[in-house]
Amino acid sequence: MTTLTEKGVRMADEPGPGDLAALAPAAWEEVFRRVPREFFIPDAVQASPMGDEPSYWVDRTEDPDRWRVAVYADTTLLTQVADGTVELSEDTVRTGAPSSSSTAPSLVGEFLDLLDPSPGDRALEVGTGTGWTAALLSERLGASSVTSVEVDERVSKVAADHLEAAGYRPNLVVSDGLAGFPEGAPYDRVHVTCAVREVPFAWVEQTRPGGVIVAPWSPVQVRGHKLRLRTTGDRAIGRLHGGTAFMMARSQRPGYASLEGAPRETEARLDPMVVTSAGPGLEMVVAALLPGVVVSGLGEDSDRVSLHDPVTGAYALAIRPEDGGAAEVTEYGPRDLWSEMEAAYLAWVGLGEPELERFGLTVDAEGQQVWLDQPRNRVR
Repeated sequence: MTTLTEKGVRMADEPGPGDLAALAPAAWEEVFRRVPREFFIPDAVQASPMGDEPSYWVDRTEDPDRWRVAVYADTTLLTQVADGTVELSEDTVRTGAPSSSSTAPSLVGEFLDLLDPSPGDRALEVGTGTGWTAALLSERLGASSVTSVEVDERVSKVAADHLEAAGYRPNLVVSDGLAGFPEGAPYDRVHVTCAVREVPFAWVEQTRPGGVIVAPWSPVQVRGHKLRLRTTGDRAIGRLHGGTAFMMARSQRPGYASLEGAPRETEARLDPMVVTSAGPGLEMVVAALLPGVVVSGLGEDSDRVSLHDPVTGAYALAIRPEDGGAAEVTEYGPRDLWSEMEAAYLAWVGLGEPELERFGLTVDAEGQQVWLDQPRNRVR
């Protein structure tokens, strides 16, 4: 028996939507089965399987079987680099920064499970991408209840074609999704497909009291967290639900440190490896006390830590000497970022070295506040 789709004839034993349904949470299995991912994937992509398998380039015109395996496996499929300024190819994926993709299905399922929309809900999606998750939401809620915002006009146009071919017509908007889409508010659910360092209050304002916002939250470094917030009307409160890594929202990308002015050389009080080998809860204290500062090295047992403040241009690098002794610190700009990092580490120790699971986040008109155990216990 064969199944005919608009992409061609699929043999019954070939990979298909049923394979992705097996990766989905129970509440989403039938939705994943009804929305073939193949409608939303270009012919040539870079495939990155979940786990330790290496990434690989696959072109449907050259190897249709391998392409189909990639589409219906637990694989993130890179569809754009360098914000579309260069054509995606086997060469450009090595040099261009990733800027759009179709996320691995198991990870999509985890976020949709946290979102937990009900029939009759109105959903705002931030980051249309290929259009697959917009289609999944449309299948669950009805396309008229789904608004999806995409910052890149070309990406949105391709997604619209994908959705049309698959039979879905949600409301598609080209705009910076960090501002939400007030014309369609209020929403019951906000589903975010790009990482953010700071959760925009606009999402809270546009969500009904009792509504839910789910987003990849990366306040300190590239790796981030699955964040679920419940709104109360004037704020949103929630906790973390495991780690993740997503492309950063374009308007919140930190850029690179420019290292302007004369460097300052000092010695560190703390060994950088004490910081990089600390428990993951340290990241939440750093997020609270050094808001907006980008840090590399946390959780890596590295001999070095770098910090960058995109607003002031301040930069610090602390390196542990191979022969021991005090770590060497090089700093640029108006802030002593390494001293601030040392203070954040000691504050975390002073709290009893709490684990990540004890922290939560509140977002209101004043910004985002990290708390320990209960929202009233703000980390200061």
